[in-house]
Amino acid sequence: MVPLHYKPFTSYLNKQQQAATVNNIRIISNTTKLQYCSGANNCKLQLVVRCDQSLLPSTHHSKSKPMADDQQLANYVPLSPISFLERATQVYRDRLSVVYGPDIKYTWEQTHRRCLNLASALNHLLGVSPGDVVATLAPNIPAMVELHFAIPMAGAIISPLNTRLDPNMISTLLRHSEAKVLFVDYHLLHLANQAIQILKNDKDDSTQPSPPPLLVTINHDQPLITATYDHKNQYDYETLVETPAVSGFSISRPLDECDPISLNYTSGTTSKPKGVLYSHRGAYLNALSCVHIHRMGEMPTYLWSVPMFHCNGWCLPWGVAAVGGTNVCLRRIDPDHIFHSIVLHKVTHMGGAPTVLNMIANSSHHLWQQLPHNVEIMTAGAPPPPSVLSKIEELGFRVSHGYGLTETYSLGTWCLWKPEWDVLGAEEKGKLKARQGVKHFGMEEVDVKDPVTMESVKCDGESIGEIMFRGNTIMSGYLKDERATKEAFAGGWFRSGDLGVKHEDGYIEVKDRAKDIVISGGENISTIEVESVIYTHEGVLEVAVVGRPDDHWGQTPCAFVKLKEGVNIDAEEIIKYCRDHMPHYMAPRTVVFQDLPRNSAGKIEKHVLKDKAKNL
Repeated sequence: MVPLHYKPFTSYLNKQQQAATVNNIRIISNTTKLQYCSGANNCKLQLVVRCDQSLLPSTHHSKSKPMADDQQLANYVPLSPISFLERATQVYRDRLSVVYGPDIKYTWEQTHRRCLNLASALNHLLGVSPGDVVATLAPNIPAMVELHFAIPMAGAIISPLNTRLDPNMISTLLRHSEAKVLFVDYHLLHLANQAIQILKNDKDDSTQPSPPPLLVTINHDQPLITATYDHKNQYDYETLVETPAVSGFSISRPLDECDPISLNYTSGTTSKPKGVLYSHRGAYLNALSCVHIHRMGEMPTYLWSVPMFHCNGWCLPWGVAAVGGTNVCLRRIDPDHIFHSIVLHKVTHMGGAPTVLNMIANSSHHLWQQLPHNVEIMTAGAPPPPSVLSKIEELGFRVSHGYGLTETYSLGTWCLWKPEWDVLGAEEKGKLKARQGVKHFGMEEVDVKDPVTMESVKCDGESIGEIMFRGNTIMSGYLKDERATKEAFAGGWFRSGDLGVKHEDGYIEVKDRAKDIVISGGENISTIEVESVIYTHEGVLEVAVVGRPDDHWGQTPCAFVKLKEGVNIDAEEIIKYCRDHMPHYMAPRTVVFQDLPRNSAGKIEKHVLKDKAKNL
């Protein structure tokens, strides 16, 4: 099967007599459709644009003179985060771009050269064509920063794979994306080789499996271990990077800013992952939005504690380049490594899921009492418990809380802090910081709506609806899944599947996933609210609440709790604590002490806990 290619919608419009072009200005249609055309001789992803002629201005039918070619060249360039690297090379040439361990340090000029060489190697040595998918399987190492530029500079689509996946899932995603090349960290080479072998053994002709991808091994930490090579089409990363670009090589800029730049797979806990497509335009805008809401300013030092395989690291490999920052790469995420990196490199910004914040907050390491300077930390995901937020700030972190999904390029909103809130008490501050806030400037609209009537809910902090998005940083669609794409965009909004409320000030707050809400005696119980209360108990390290079937109430809350080391309490104490701090009907009727199951992205697998609760 021919590898994945993308047909820009401008080509489609050219064949339709430029139906959606007015005076050389493209009119983006109100209706788009992703389709995957599969055949013996052709297999392409197409973004088909249907232009509503009624939307075109009346001048379309006049004999107005089109703009000269020079004018068109001067006032329109497709947006792409590739330009951030080119600017960084000019403006921040000698500043550090990447730091990793004691030995690896690159300037922005060096990073640009390495990316240019790698893009050339992709095209001329590895046979990558514009529109091909190139996958990565690596932690937060320098190569991941470089690949976020080099792959699109070769005209290809980067597909960062979760490093916690098993070989079966890796092979599934490689097959689905039809990746032509896989860049793999040497620590994970055994997983890649197993996944490649699974692809080789796939005899299902009905799926028309494409050839296994070429392997490129990344060895930042030690010399190449040739004994681990099981695949003849295997290359060394540094050899490719140090091979000068071929004479006359130029980067492949997107023909249209809506061309795809990235393919990210969701980490759905109850279904197979979906392939989410990002565009150059969306990545450009979201990178700048994340830089803005993270209060980065010029030349920050960013510690990579957010996996770059997750939503392209919130688009910050591109965003840090936009402001000439320094990427401090971190292979292993634990409190000691985080602290020492902050001190050694004078880190100004970092990010992390609530689990990372919880890990830091509950670290007993004495060095945390000596944080030498304040550090901005952005968190996103399930709302961090106010108790964790308060403790993190006591250590010297300034916390910003965002919210989004893979389909919104990571962050879609953030809790913009207001100066008048500074005088509030710690508990009230924690509650405010746990809200998901307002849209960033890349997102046109965020609302909480009735999913049936599509009417907005009241701004009373109590009326629950589904959180929905519209804007330039919404995915293009799901790869090879037109049905799921249509469902996600039904009604002209992207439906998040998350339930939330709007407060009087317009700030939204996530209450729960629609599938996780507990309905007890006709009352909706937010598992997130119950979890937040349990988290304030001094003996609790982690908690997850699910519904347990009940003959009388329909469901009752069931709490799965992991205690801190050395703590010994029983279920009755947890239940009493909850009844003392929340309405009695919300308090768990059942408490189970155990480790919490997590998926490859580190998210708690509530469907596993629901199954267990049913059998209690």
